[in-house]
Amino acid sequence: MILMVSGRTDVVALYSKWFMKRYKEGFVDVRNPFNNKMVNRIYFNDVDAILFCTKNPLPILDYLKEINKPILFHVTLTPYKKDIEPNIIPKGIIIESIKKLSNIIGIDNLYIRYDPIFLSDKYNLDYHKQAFDNMCSLLNGYVKHIIVSFIDIYKNVVKNEKILKFKNFEENDYKEIGISFSKSAKKYGMTVQTCYEEKNLIEYGFIKGECLSHNLAFKLTKKGYKNWKARNCGCVEMVDIGVYNSCKHFCKYCYANYDEEKVNINYKNHDPNSTLLIGKLQKDDIIKIRKK
Repeated sequence: MILMVSGRTDVVALYSKWFMKRYKEGFVDVRNPFNNKMVNRIYFNDVDAILFCTKNPLPILDYLKEINKPILFHVTLTPYKKDIEPNIIPKGIIIESIKKLSNIIGIDNLYIRYDPIFLSDKYNLDYHKQAFDNMCSLLNGYVKHIIVSFIDIYKNVVKNEKILKFKNFEENDYKEIGISFSKSAKKYGMTVQTCYEEKNLIEYGFIKGECLSHNLAFKLTKKGYKNWKARNCGCVEMVDIGVYNSCKHFCKYCYANYDEEKVNINYKNHDPNSTLLIGKLQKDDIIKIRKK
C-alpha cells in the first residue's frame, strides 16, 4: 500500500516526531473518520511507499535518512499572506527547505502544489502570474513538477467568504493563468499540470496528469495499484493516516479544517507517545489490521 501523510492535516509540519516514533515502532493506528470506534492498524512492513503532503517540510528533513521506503513529497507553496494563511512560516524559509529536500530525495520525487488558486481584488490575476513566475525562478534547478488547483467551495471557504473575498472564475481567467503559468514553467524547465480539475488547461500548455499516477507509483515501487475510488481522480489508491480538524495552520480555504475550536481541542489531545495521531486507544475500540 501507499501511505499518504497526510491530506487531512499537516503531519510533517506539526507532528513529525510522532510520525517518526510510529515508524520506528513499526505500526500506526488510524481511527475511521466515519466510524469512531473502528481503528485501522497499519504495519510499515506492508507499506510500499510514502507520500508526504505538507506546507513546511523543515521538521522532517533530518529524519528522512531513517526512512527505508520510497518517498514522494508534495509541498504546497502559495503566495498568500497572513490574512489567508495566518500560521504558515515565512515563505523564504520554506523555499530554502524545499531546496534541501530536493537534494535529499531527488528532484523527480518532489512536486510543488500551487494550490488552491482563488481570485480577489488583492490576489488578482497579475498577482498570481507574478508570484508563480517568481516561485519558478527561486526553485529553478530544484523542482521539475508543479500541480495547480482552483478553489472549491468547501464549508470552510463559505465560512471565510468575507475574509477570502473570492470572485468567480471567468473563462478568460483560466486562459490567462494557463498561458502565463505554462510560459513560466517552460522557461525554468518545469512541467505544470492540474489533477481532477474541470479545467485542466492542457490547451494552454499544461500537461495531463494525476497527483500520483500509476506510472509514477510503479516507478517508485515496481508494483501496480487500484484506482483511488474514494476520489475518482485517476490517482492510485492511498491510505491517509491523518485526522480532520487537527491542523493549526488555519488556512482560510482549507477543506480538512472547518471547526477551529475542534482543532484546538484535537491539538491538545495529541500525545506523541500514542499510536493514534489524536487521542489514545479506548477499551471498546475495534482494531483491524489494514492489509496490502
